[in-house]
Amino acid sequence: MDYLLQLAASPTAWVALATLIVMEIVLGIDNLIFISILTNKLPVQHRAKARRIGISMALFLRLGLLSTIAFIVQLTEPVIELFNHAFSWKDMILIAGGLFLLWKATTEIHHSMDPSPEEPKSQTSGVTLGFAAAIGQILMLDLVFSIDSIVTAVGMTEHLPIMIIAVLVSVMVMLLAAEPLAKFINDNPTVVMLALGFLIMIGMTLIAEGFGAHVPKGYIYAAMAFSATIEGLNMLSRRAREKRIAAEAEA
Repeated sequence: MDYLLQLAASPTAWVALATLIVMEIVLGIDNLIFISILTNKLPVQHRAKARRIGISMALFLRLGLLSTIAFIVQLTEPVIELFNHAFSWKDMILIAGGLFLLWKATTEIHHSMDPSPEEPKSQTSGVTLGFAAAIGQILMLDLVFSIDSIVTAVGMTEHLPIMIIAVLVSVMVMLLAAEPLAKFINDNPTVVMLALGFLIMIGMTLIAEGFGAHVPKGYIYAAMAFSATIEGLNMLSRRAREKRIAAEAEA
């Protein structure tokens, strides 16, 4: 109890908490985009349930990893050397997760551009995935993003209560944002392609970091924000054009 009171009275601890919460929320965006795109492939009645399960699994994975900080630290220790480069378990997990994201995003883009002739109805309705398959894929990426998130937390502070609070707050934000984000992506087909492009970029970033090439997250999210802004302007332009055409038709 004294330890917690000391943390509560420390301005440094509050600054660390605020910084870590922001970092965890930003890192959670990647996870949330993937969950939104994947669950939108399910029947409508199962989407909200799948999103809740996916985000809940992310919470349990993060809290479970926090309870084994000593193990997490060991994940960054080199375990194998290939081509004069040492790889840790974290590196290999990031590379595997990045490859999975590249495969998944590329497959979704291919389906959007060239749907299978034998499945035209399911492709247009967006129902192309089984519930168990969706949960399995979400669980795999939850693990990758959770490890990245917890390693970031361990690197920013040594206080476990701060890490736990930051994780809880970030996952609560994900829960609140999941439904609006998924609905927005589902209602705007062009945004789906943009989000898939984000996943390809995130996948490449994970692979690069797995091979030891540090990519500043600020550059990644600045590029995502710029692309999202341009797409937002395009959406406003399309809506204005549609309103103008409708007005001319009525006249």
